[in-house]
Amino acid sequence: MQTSFTLEQLRDPATAASERIVRTCTHCGFCTATCPTYVLLGDELDSPRGRIYLIKDMLEQDRPATPEVVKHIDRCLSCLACMTTCPAGVHYMHLVDHARVHIEQTYVRPLRERLLRTILAKVLPYPARFRLALWLAWPAKPLAPLLSMLGFRSLAALLRLAPAAPPAWPKSRSDRRFPAIGERRGRVAILSGCVNQVLAAWINAAAIGLLNRHGIEVVVPQGEGCCGALSHHLGREGESLDLVRRNIDAWMTEIEGEGLDAILVTASGCGTMMKDYGFLLRNDRLYATKAARVSELTKDVSEYLTTLELVPRVRDSGLVVAYHSACSLQHGQRVQHEPKALLAKAGFEVRDVPEGHLCCGSAGTYNMLQPMLAHRLAERKAANIAKVAPDVIATGNLGCMTQLELVTEIPIVHTVELIDWATGGSQPQALQRPRKQKG
Repeated sequence: MQTSFTLEQLRDPATAASERIVRTCTHCGFCTATCPTYVLLGDELDSPRGRIYLIKDMLEQDRPATPEVVKHIDRCLSCLACMTTCPAGVHYMHLVDHARVHIEQTYVRPLRERLLRTILAKVLPYPARFRLALWLAWPAKPLAPLLSMLGFRSLAALLRLAPAAPPAWPKSRSDRRFPAIGERRGRVAILSGCVNQVLAAWINAAAIGLLNRHGIEVVVPQGEGCCGALSHHLGREGESLDLVRRNIDAWMTEIEGEGLDAILVTASGCGTMMKDYGFLLRNDRLYATKAARVSELTKDVSEYLTTLELVPRVRDSGLVVAYHSACSLQHGQRVQHEPKALLAKAGFEVRDVPEGHLCCGSAGTYNMLQPMLAHRLAERKAANIAKVAPDVIATGNLGCMTQLELVTEIPIVHTVELIDWATGGSQPQALQRPRKQKG
């Protein structure tokens, strides 16, 4: 695609990177077939190709974002299915991220939107604040249908996504080093993150137990936390990079100390973000090299498990598993086969979900900011999952788990929970509970 940026504009590293991405696009249109919003809405401007035109025009003209541009960029899930489909290798992720920063810097949103986005950015990345917010949301959860009828759809979506019972408060002291059982064969760090440790701490517990039984020492470095993705996708660049640098400092202490074989992630959305740290801080004189090192070491937990010789399974459950491949894992990280191979080796019958390339509608904060589109995608995903008649749904991202719980009675677990269970760990909590009713 031809561009006409000025030399002055191209002195900005972000603009120069975006210009190279735009020029890569051949506007062939292959991306439209796999874009969830285009599939739902049929609007060219709600396809990657259409959004590229909008972003190109906005950045070339160096003008503030307009309501029309904001509407279509906001509707993008950043599922990155277009990047998997694109024959030209257009790095759409970096382009839309730049557009979101430009929107945040040049566009004044309506007050209600500004408040909601500020709350999300100031609460979700911080576990203590998030836990408190869930306690406050708990008594208001029954009001979600009424709020939706009154037009407060985003607030209603927040309440629906809140757990049925408020999360427990953590113990005052928590372990940060989990030694290998028997001979130590490796040493890794694991991201505790933000939302994960509040809503589903048992996922990391399963991963740690599984790794320890296979001779891997696991550490949770002091000071690590939110990966920065939530703020990043809201266009709040400064806040996001502050979180990124904090994490890099924490992990580099371990890397330069006893050393790490990998930094493991059980939330694939976080993994996609962390593998991009090297790009995000490429122009930071103090952090560029360290960021690249962290990105190089980052692995989804399924990637790392495939490098280990797992012990033979100790139980055969006979369960049929529908594997829901999270967009951030299959498109963002291109980790597509490892989780299914691990599940099959652990004795489960794994079935692919029809339209598996399409997003479930979670996409970080998307299901709160665009609740109607998100719900349509969730319903579509649930219907496709039902076609394979599974006993359980497995996925590698908590956001997908939370989203799908709204639209299906089928138990949903993290992939690592099933592998842990099959090789001697505890039965996943979701399989211990009776099936929930839709609501």
